[in-house]
Formats: sequence, C-alpha cells, structure tokens
Amino acid sequence: MAASKNKKKTHSNSTIAQNRRARHDYFLEDKFEAGIVLEGWEVKSIRDGRLQLNESYIELHRGEAWLLGAHISPLLSASTHIHPENVRRRKLLLNRIELNRLIGAVDRKGYTIVPVAMYWKKGRAKLEIALAKGKQHHDKRAAAKDNDWKREKARIFRNK
Repeated sequence: MAASKNKKKTHSNSTIAQNRRARHDYFLEDKFEAGIVLEGWEVKSIRDGRLQLNESYIELHRGEAWLLGAHISPLLSASTHIHPENVRRRKLLLNRIELNRLIGAVDRKGYTIVPVAMYWKKGRAKLEIALAKGKQHHDKRAAAKDNDWKREKARIFRNK
C-alpha cells in the first residue's frame, strides 16, 4: 500500500510580488486567496515581473472587492491600439461567503484588507489578501526587537 502524503503546496517559487510593508504596518490575521480580473497586456507584464503591491489596498464596494493602487507597468512592446492604465481598479474574485466575512469584519470590527502577495497557481494569477489591524509605533518597535532576538538566538545556536 502506498501511503498518501498530505503535502501543502506553497507558492514560494511561483511568487510574483510581495507586499512586505503590509507585514510591517499591520497585524495580519485571516488570509484569503482571491482570483483577479486582468487584461491581456497586464498578464504579460506580470509574467515579466512588472508588478508593485507596495501602496495597494482593497476596497469593498457594492458587495464586491476591488484592488486599488497596484502598479503594473506595461511592456514596451505593447500594442498601439491599447492605452494601458498602470494603476486602475481591478476586480477580485471571491465567493459570497468570503465576501460576507470580509464585509462583516471591516464594517463591524474595524479591520482593513491588505494585499499580501501575488503568485501563480495552475497558470492563473492569484492574490493573497489578509484581514489586518494597524500596528501602533510601539508595536512596530516590539516586533523589531523580537526579530532581532530571534536572529541573535539563531546565531548563538549556529556557533555552538
């Protein structure tokens, strides 16, 4: 009998872009995977690595989730009849249960929704989004202190 292995695939090798600023500025709680509606030139640009999520955010409008502020630079070889917009509203594809959960958390509990990473999954671009609470200045200092201690602890164990 062959033992079945429960391997959870990670998207580390297929990661397109990450929003490292989100991990610094927010406490990330629940994470969701969302599809994204893209145009053809955007997919080509993303395959070339021309995506920035640094200043992007998610907005809920009329029961739908939209990605705003994500910057996709068009390729120089883009067609002449297309006038690409670098920063435009892009619709996120989530099921109704996930949308209701996000809407409830944002409206009632004061959470915000931030994009964390974009990656390829089965040939499609997926966006990892997270419910987040903002960090205060003292929280950021405590997180930096913890990271420094973890790094120092790893260095001590490595040397022994």
